[in-house]
Amino acid sequence: MIADMTNVSIEAVRRSEGELPEGATPRSEIATGIRLSFAAGLGMFPIGIAFGVLVMQTGLPWWTAPGLSIAIFGGSVELLLVGLMAAATPLATIALTILLVNFRHVFYAFSFPLRVVRHPLARFYSVYALIDEAYAVTAASPGTWNRYRLIAMQAAFHSYWVGGGLVGVALASFIPGTIEGLEFALCALFITLTLDACRSRKQVPSLVLAGLSLGVSLVMVPDDALFAAMLGFVALLIARHLLGARRRAGAQR
Repeated sequence: MIADMTNVSIEAVRRSEGELPEGATPRSEIATGIRLSFAAGLGMFPIGIAFGVLVMQTGLPWWTAPGLSIAIFGGSVELLLVGLMAAATPLATIALTILLVNFRHVFYAFSFPLRVVRHPLARFYSVYALIDEAYAVTAASPGTWNRYRLIAMQAAFHSYWVGGGLVGVALASFIPGTIEGLEFALCALFITLTLDACRSRKQVPSLVLAGLSLGVSLVMVPDDALFAAMLGFVALLIARHLLGARRRAGAQR
């Protein structure tokens, strides 16, 4: 009896650490990861096209689009960099901008299922490819990820973005004049991801706390609102967690 319970516990731990589900194969899990990328990927690809068109409209070399997408792979940063590079912004300012915009990824790491990826190279790529869309997809289905599914999903996102940028570069030569408002495309995708993550009522408090953090930051520190809002949001989430834990402990007494 004890041996059976031990075996069940070991199996549960293995499953929780990213082992393949019963009856699954690496090929089927790779296919599942790609399938899970479709919803957000449908938004990423056209934004990648907009990014490629923007690169060409600002007068930068065509290879800037795939070069940034491979070297950085961060849509919001890449869109900002196009404008900064076109304006010959100092490197120190560019570095600070990248730090502030991408600092949110530090908080993603707290709940991203990176533990399921064990190979050093695959683990490095998973960290590198930790973008907003990948985090949103994993957060929507916690506890279901393994190394094949996770890497396949992230690689699919990467291909959508690089491919979209190349298509945009190609299309730019056929588009007369300049298209205004391309920078807003990524913001629109973020709004969609937020709405998708807040379908249930239990997520509404987190959405309210995020809005409160951003509102206060815009008023108090408008120049560094994003950075301050992220810190404030994390502090509020920790306070909410501690308050909920205290209430549960009181209810059990």
